[in-house]
Parts: sequence; C-alpha cells; structure tokens
Amino acid sequence: MNFIIFKGLLIPFLGTALGASLVFFMKRELNVKLQNMLSGFAAGVMVAASVWSLLIPSMNMVSDRGKLAFVPAAVGFCVGMIFLLLLDKVVPHMHLDESQEGPKSNLQKTTMMVLAVTLHNIPEGMAVGILYAGWASGSAQITEAGALTLALGIAIQNFPEGAIISMPLHSKGLSKAKACWYGILSGIVEPVAGFLTILLASHVMSILPYFLSFAAGAMIFVVVEELVPEMAEGEHSNLGTIMFMLGFVLMMILDVALG
Repeated sequence: MNFIIFKGLLIPFLGTALGASLVFFMKRELNVKLQNMLSGFAAGVMVAASVWSLLIPSMNMVSDRGKLAFVPAAVGFCVGMIFLLLLDKVVPHMHLDESQEGPKSNLQKTTMMVLAVTLHNIPEGMAVGILYAGWASGSAQITEAGALTLALGIAIQNFPEGAIISMPLHSKGLSKAKACWYGILSGIVEPVAGFLTILLASHVMSILPYFLSFAAGAMIFVVVEELVPEMAEGEHSNLGTIMFMLGFVLMMILDVALG
C-alpha cells in the first residue's frame, strides 16, 4: 500500500517535470495555438476531475444526510475558491505581464513566477493526498483507481503547465537547463503537500468530505483564473474549446471506467 501511495503522489510531479523538459525540444516561445490547445485540454481534465473524483465522493460520503448531503460539498467548494482568491491577491499570477520590464531583474521575475506556480500547486497535491488517505482508511466511497485517476488528471494538467513555465523563462534569457529546473522545482511541492496531508489524515477524517470539496474549489479556481483565459488568448479560435471537450470526456471516461 505504501508503494502505491508513493507512486500516486509522484505522478503529478512527473507531469510537471516532463512538461518543463519540453524547453529542450521546442522554440524559445510556446506557439499561441499550441498553448490554447494545451490549456483547453488541461482545463477540461481538471473540471472533470473536480466533479467525479472530488465533489461526487464528497457527497457520497455523507449520503446518510439525505437531501442535506450537498452541504459539505457546497461549503468546502466555496471555501476552496475563496482561499485561492485570497492567495491570488498576495502572490503574482502564474504568468508575468510583459509590461513588467524595467525595474525588476530577471532573477526577481523568475522568483515571482516560480513562487506563484508553486503556491497554486499546493491544493493539487493536497487533493491527491486526501484521496489516497481516504482510500487507505478503507472508505467505500474512495477507491485506489479513483485516486490514481485524479493523480493522472493532475499530471495531464501539469504537463502543459510545466512547459508554460519553462519556455517563457527561456525566452527571457535563462538557459534551457535553468528554465527546465525552475519548471521542475515548481512541481516538487505537490508530492510534499500530498504526503503531509496523508500524515495529518487521521486527524481530519471526520471532515474529509469538506477537504475533498475544498480541493475541488481550489482547482476550479485555477481553471477559471488561469487556464480559461490562456485557452482564449490570441485570435478567436475554437481549438481551446475543442480540447476542453476532449480533456473533460477523457477524464470522465477514466474516472468512471477505472473507479
């Protein structure tokens, strides 16, 4: 069981690392259409994962409450969204505005970008840790396949995120190796957050439904605040929308078929 959990916690991090490594194989800047497609696909994956892997299990765990089974899901979801909204006020967005040239050095910009992405990754690591903690505790509503599906979904989302971090850094003058390293560094926090969540799970199992929906709210915030604007950048195109559809359907199929 410990190896299964360890492997599950590493999967999202590997997605970030692989995405960051794309800087070695692609041009200095990520093509706008490709970024639209990657962001759209990632958004679809994360929305489906939030619904099937987090919100539905949250409600199933308190199904004995009847018509009030929605309460933990609704409360946790809103708290997760508000938490990320407040976090977004005190840290920079995942991508720096090109107009921010001038007084800030490249090192400062790099630090800000890595800090922003790292903080945004914490709830995702917590989400995987929460599901594996629920599975390890024997909860009938959470299966190993369900936890693995969420880990894979976040890894898919992290793949373009890793590229979207490392490639702009390279375009600002960093070497490919350093740009890749910073991209990888931003993902290390996910397995750490997941591991800490599992360690504390015994103290929060009674409110696990709230934690599941909290993670869902946090991830949906990232989708709405970061991924959706990215998939709509540049000239009007339906590529991002089509990829959103494919990502959502793929994640839904994986969760239902494996769960």
